[in-house]
Amino acid sequence: MEGSEQDQLKREARHMTQDSTGTQTETITLGGGCFWCTEAVFVQVRGILDVESGYSNGHVSKPSYEQVCTGTTGHNEVVKLVYDPAQISLLAILEIFFVIHDPTTLNRQGNDSGTQYRSGIYTTTAAQQQVAEDMVADLNRQKLFGKPVVTEVVPLSNYSAAEDYHQDFFEKNPNQGYCMAVAGPKVAKFRKTFSQYAKN
Repeated sequence: MEGSEQDQLKREARHMTQDSTGTQTETITLGGGCFWCTEAVFVQVRGILDVESGYSNGHVSKPSYEQVCTGTTGHNEVVKLVYDPAQISLLAILEIFFVIHDPTTLNRQGNDSGTQYRSGIYTTTAAQQQVAEDMVADLNRQKLFGKPVVTEVVPLSNYSAAEDYHQDFFEKNPNQGYCMAVAGPKVAKFRKTFSQYAKN
């Protein structure tokens, strides 16, 4: 086996881990606008074992929220999902992802604009990369959104967790204005559209 192939396999093995119960897990990171909203949905999805808001795929090491908001760090607001592929497939996760945000608007979700709000799928294995690329190509082929899907599909890089106050933001602040206007409706849409994947 070539050295580069061995390195690739080692990298992928690091992202396929077992939790304390021995469950085989995988990690995928998604950017779909403000991470408060994306996190609010995915904490409700059966088979998602952990959700963490963070920043990825920029050029600054461990940026602050204020830095990311300037749009100059290259980072995206993302959620890192640890999931059990025996309970939910990556395909199902991505189906939910494409329904709860608009993947056709470049660097924008609703009133939130800037590169930190871009639609993105950040992969940790070659298999994930292929599934995501195929799904974007299929959505564009079927023209399901009426406009081209602009979601970037690239390997995860330069990830760091967001500040503590961003974690579980919707759960802690359900009556905050933005949560009521944007996050709440996204959660309701998920539970209506994907009831089979919703946690009880």
